[in-house]
Amino acid sequence: MFSVEKTAKSVDEAIQSALLELGIGLEQVDVTVLEEPTKGVFGLWGVKPARVLVKRRLSPEDKARSFVTDLVRHMGAEGATCVMVREAADEVELAVSCVNSGMLIGKRGQTLDAIQQLTAVIYSRMGGSRRLLIDIGQYRERRKQTLMDLAKSLAERVRRTGRKAILEPMSAAERRIVHLALQDEAGIATYSEGEEPYRKVIIAVR
Repeated sequence: MFSVEKTAKSVDEAIQSALLELGIGLEQVDVTVLEEPTKGVFGLWGVKPARVLVKRRLSPEDKARSFVTDLVRHMGAEGATCVMVREAADEVELAVSCVNSGMLIGKRGQTLDAIQQLTAVIYSRMGGSRRLLIDIGQYRERRKQTLMDLAKSLAERVRRTGRKAILEPMSAAERRIVHLALQDEAGIATYSEGEEPYRKVIIAVR
């Protein structure tokens, strides 16, 4: 809920009632007084309560969520919704769900990465200071598990044959998943080679 309209005997009472319903403080809202209270004639005829409109001030995260929703709908996403699924001191994650999520993800997540990069720029300009992550149809979680399984399998092959394995070019975030997955593997080392966007992870015997 982003706004609420309330009536009460006084403007202050109406505002407090609205704040209670929204569950936030006065510093987080904008207040518009729609009608001042009137006492009427002898306090009997023409008495009118105060009426106010209290709107929650949109945070950079709220604005980013709205931007993503509009963007993916313009891209042809059907029934698209965007919600915040995780919030930390230095990071915030938005999740998009829609009927045709594949078109928003693209080959190896390239379209999703582009959406995230564009939104991160907009989010920063809106005053956001945290790292912004976007997932669509839980693609990133599935991709993470796939990369971890692949890394473990290749590490076992490298350990058995002594020959290094070279993975396909990946984004920095995906390379980090591989590095972390194998950081405690005995006798295995990982490092990256090449220039972006063709930088690859190498798995080798330590």
